[in-house]
This record gives sequence, C-alpha cells and structure tokens, in this order.
Amino acid sequence: MQKLAFALVFILSFCSGIAQNSEVLADSYYKRGEFKKALIIYQNLLKEKPYNSDYIYKVVDTHQQLEQYDEAEDLLVQRLSTTRRPTLLVELGYNYQLKDSLKIADSIYKEAIAFIDERPIYIYSIAKKFEDHSLLEQAIQVYDKGKILTPDKNYSIQLARIYGDQGRIEKMFASYIDYIAYRPNYLNNIKRVISDFISENRESENNTYLRRLLLKKIQEDPSSYWYEMLSWLYVQEKAYLKSFVQEKALYKRNPESLDRIIELALTALNDSDDDTAKDIFNYILETTQDLSTALTAHQYILEIETKQADAKGLDRIDEKYNALFNGFGKSENTLALQLAYGEFLAFYKKDTEQANTFLKESLNLNISDFQKATVKLLLADILVVQERFNEALIFYSQIQANLKNSTIAQEARYKVAKTSYYKGDFDWAESQLKILKSSTSQLIANDALDLKLLISDNKFEDSTQTALKYFAKADLYAFQNKTDQAIALLDKILQEHKGESITDQALYQQAKLFEKKKQFNKAENNYLQIIKDYPEDILADDAHFHLAELYNLQLAKPEEAKALYEKIIFEFEDSIYFIEARKKYRMLRGDSIN
Repeated sequence: MQKLAFALVFILSFCSGIAQNSEVLADSYYKRGEFKKALIIYQNLLKEKPYNSDYIYKVVDTHQQLEQYDEAEDLLVQRLSTTRRPTLLVELGYNYQLKDSLKIADSIYKEAIAFIDERPIYIYSIAKKFEDHSLLEQAIQVYDKGKILTPDKNYSIQLARIYGDQGRIEKMFASYIDYIAYRPNYLNNIKRVISDFISENRESENNTYLRRLLLKKIQEDPSSYWYEMLSWLYVQEKAYLKSFVQEKALYKRNPESLDRIIELALTALNDSDDDTAKDIFNYILETTQDLSTALTAHQYILEIETKQADAKGLDRIDEKYNALFNGFGKSENTLALQLAYGEFLAFYKKDTEQANTFLKESLNLNISDFQKATVKLLLADILVVQERFNEALIFYSQIQANLKNSTIAQEARYKVAKTSYYKGDFDWAESQLKILKSSTSQLIANDALDLKLLISDNKFEDSTQTALKYFAKADLYAFQNKTDQAIALLDKILQEHKGESITDQALYQQAKLFEKKKQFNKAENNYLQIIKDYPEDILADDAHFHLAELYNLQLAKPEEAKALYEKIIFEFEDSIYFIEARKKYRMLRGDSIN
C-alpha cells in the first residue's frame, strides 16, 4: 500500500510538472505573438482541467488575438449555459464589442453589473474584469453601486486609480482623500502616489484641485491628518511659511514632539529660505523644554544670521555664541555648537588663531573617538586655511588611523589629497584619489573622481604645470573665502593660458564664484562661453544645467531656461542632471507631473 501511495504521488507530481511546463511554454508563445501555437497548448490544458477558469480566459483571449470571435463566443456561451458566472458575462460582452456589436455588448455589461444586486461578493471580480479590458466607466459603475450595497466597505482606492488612468485628476484626489478618511494610517502611501500629479507650481490646476479639497476637508472635519496633508502640499510647492502655519496647528493639537517642525525648518534652510527657517527655529526655541533641541535651534539661527552679517553684525554674533557658552557650558553636550563657533571664527571673522585655540580645548573634553575626529577634521581645515599644510596632514592622517574604513576616515583621505593638490604635489594627490574612487560614500567618490580628472587632464600639457598650480591656488582661495582673489587668479589663467585644456574648468569655477557674489550676468557669460567653445567636453552638461538654473531662479528668463533643460533631456541622457532637468522642463512647460 505504501508503495502504491508513493507511486500515485509521484505520478500526480509528474503530471503537475508537465502541466506547469506546458503553461509556461504557451505563455511564452503568447508573449512572442505566436498565438496559434499558444492556443493549441491552452486548449489541451483546458481539456485536462475543464473547470480551471484561468485556462478558459486564456483560450478566449487567444481566440480574440487571432480574431476568432465566433470560436470565443461559442466557448463562453457553452460555459454560461452551465454557470451564469458574471466575469464570463463581461468577457462575452467584450467579445461582442470586438465584433462591433456594441448594443449587445452594452446589454450584457448591464446584466453583469446587475448581478451584484443579489451577490455583492462579486463586486471586486466584476470590476477587475472590466478594468482588464479598459472598460473603466463600467468598473466605476460597479464600485459606485458597491458603495450603496456594501456601506461597510470602501472602494475609494480602486476608484482613485481608475480616475487617474482616465486623467480625471480632481475626482482621483477626492477618492484618495475619501480613503484617507477611511484609513488614516495610509496617509504616507497616498502622498507617494499623489506626488506624481503635483509640482512646485502652486498655480497649476492639479495643485489647486488638491489644495481646495483639503481646505474644504479641514472646515468639515479638522482631523490632524488633513493639516498634515496640506502642510505636505505646501512643502512640495516650497511654500514653507504656509506649511509652518499647518505644522503649528498640528503641534497645538498634539504637543508631544517638535520633530516635524524641526524637519520643516531644515528643509526650508536647505532650500535657501533662510527667513522662514529662522522664524521656525525661533518658534522651536520658544516652545521646547529640551536642552539639546534648544542648542540646535540656537546654532542654526546664528548660522543663518552669519551669512549676511557685516563686520558689526559678526561682532554681535560672536557675543551671542559666548553668551550661549556661558549659559550652557562647554561640554560634550555643546560640542556641535563649539564646532559651529570654531568655523565661524575661522571662516567669517578670519581669526584662525583663536579658532585653533578654541577647538584644541574641545579636544580635551570627555568625548568619543568619532567626536574627536570631527574636531580634528575642522582643525585641519583651519590649518589649510592658514596654509599650514603639513600640520593639517597630521590631523587628517590621525583620523584615518584611528577610524579606519569609516566615512569620516574616507573624508580625511580626500582632504589629504586636496591638501596635496593645494600644495602642488599633484602625483601624491592623484594616488590618494585613485583609492577614493571606490569610496562607500558616493559623494566622496564623485568628488575624488572629479579632482583626479582635473589633475590627470592638465598635469602633462605644461611641463611647469603653471596653469594647474594657478587653478589649485584659486581653489584654495575659494576655500579660504577669498572670493575676489580666486576670481582674479582664474582670470590670469584665462588670459595667459587661453586655449589650454584647463580653460573650461577655469570658466566653470569662476562662474560658480560669480554666483556666490550674486554677479549673475558674469556667471551667465562664462556658462555661455563653455557651451559655445566646449560643447563636447566633460563640463558641457554642467554648464547647461547651471545656466538653466540661473535663468530660471535668478534672471527671470523661463523660456531660455526651458530650452536648456530640454537640451539636457535630448542631448545629455547620461547626465546626473537628467532627472532634475526633465522635472524642471515639464514644470516650465506647464505639464501635469504624472
């Protein structure tokens, strides 16, 4: 008996395996458009398993692909004579539609939809079969009827998807909002879906639809998730101050955490909306009871104020830093503030000696090896500013030795290479950069590759490497915040080494410095020269993108910006700017981003 049972199991498994292989083969024929071969196998499979609905639909579909509508109809009618399955009715109606018998098809569709009056359990399967054949209006009828017949269920997510396919964006948004009301925990999922249909342009039709629906919802039902959704929409539009209003309303309803408001402040800051960021950080200061959060807010406020401060303003900021240290002390708890103050002293007040002295005191605190490494990294940067390169290299090397293979160790190695480059030791710099090309940090790897290419492309053209040394010196001036000296030295390269391979690099670097000084017309001229004289070189896409950004954000020339974004899309498909350029181009063209 055991042997017989084993034999039966083996035979059944073998037959099942044959059937699976046959179906795979038939599917393969179908995908390749070899419908006659696929049909023979599907028909054989259906004979073996006459009640397998998948095989019924595959045979019908394959007949339809071969325009054998009568054969498909015969099979469907024969099946419906034994069981009035509503999905088979939909399939029969679709077959009549393919035969251009639209009145008969419509009558059968209505019969299928009416089926759910008595058997609501078929709502999903009937609607799905309509969707499979792009019969979206019929699918909508099924779901709308389902709302009445089964009020305990929600079909908004299915309706939203259909409305999106139809391009009926306002109804799609309304359905998604209905679903959020039904399942608030799906809010983040819905945001991800909706993000494809809105843009930075708050005047766009889609943005207006969504904003209007959310404002209406807040009036009808002031639940927290509507405020969160509206805040999110304002962030997409870069309207950070309006988002802040919503976030304050949310916080007042649930004052447990300031994390969302802190995140909004950082988003505004990263997008150069300094005024809004400062307002938010001041609100955080007024609200928080947490020492760490207060210190972070103080630090960001001072960094924002520093950006545009004159000499007297810098003195006032210096006093504010010291008042904070008097109030909060100098310990591991205020280390981030100490680092910010060290950077402020060195790069803004240009008092590198005081910065060195201050930061060396920080090294004596009871802090971790990683925290010591962050202090040493800044100390080494300041020594580079002072052109005390050998001392800087000692600190960078210590970081590499103490925290091997960490991201900060790789950053230190990159700075070793950059310091050697500043010194004019291009061979040693290049050897370090080769190692960093495979850095686990993509940002460091990219920077290392860019610097290596700069050196390797230019170090052999002139045996004295004069132009490359000038360029490295200009780079150092830029790092030292000596912007005018950097621009002047790059001018020297452009005049004395015109036509050499470093020219486009000099033009590009100078353009970025012009932008820093808000001399946008000068930056424009440099980018235009790169585009005109170096259309095939490595910086061509950089020049196109940054000039487009200049036109779009600073010079109010949207049509010129649009033309440049379009050129990146069609001529620089491999550019790192491709995705952003496509997004900006579509926004300027007024597209719905979907």
